[in-house]
Amino acid sequence: MRRGHGTYREIDAARDHAAVIDHQGIDWFKELNYCDSKAVHNLKYFTWVEQQGKTSEELTAAWQPEYWTEMFEGEIESFERLIAEFNSEVGL
Repeated sequence: MRRGHGTYREIDAARDHAAVIDHQGIDWFKELNYCDSKAVHNLKYFTWVEQQGKTSEELTAAWQPEYWTEMFEGEIESFERLIAEFNSEVGL
């Protein structure tokens, strides 16, 4: 991407955010009940197991919230640091 479009700058991120994220209406979102959530989870089988080579046990484990907490737990401090830096830059 960098070779084809140049360095991704802050203004590019702002433009992308404004063009896509800021203009999303609720018609693009779905509040999932348990059955909907389970159906979406089960759709992961093809991409996780057949394409990425993960085991069905790993897929089953991913249904549990603890799986995601453990996976991203080490990143919480860096996210907190980035948030604090951002808040400082914008005067919050």
